[in-house]
Amino acid sequence: MGPKMIDENDKRPTADRRQDRLKSALRENLKRRKVQARERAAISDPSQNDDDSLDEGIAGKTGG
Repeated sequence: MGPKMIDENDKRPTADRRQDRLKSALRENLKRRKVQARERAAISDPSQNDDDSLDEGIAGKTGG
């Protein structure tokens, strides 16, 4: 029984460190995904485009 108690105590800090690493990795991943989503939204959102005349010129050429 003695060695079994020591093994459980040894594994506990390892599991805690693993949980901390996973939490940190998930947090960083979420931040990265949010930045990517914002960048995609800015690219695909035509209201964010400062040069509206460029879009109108393209639309005019394809329509006629």
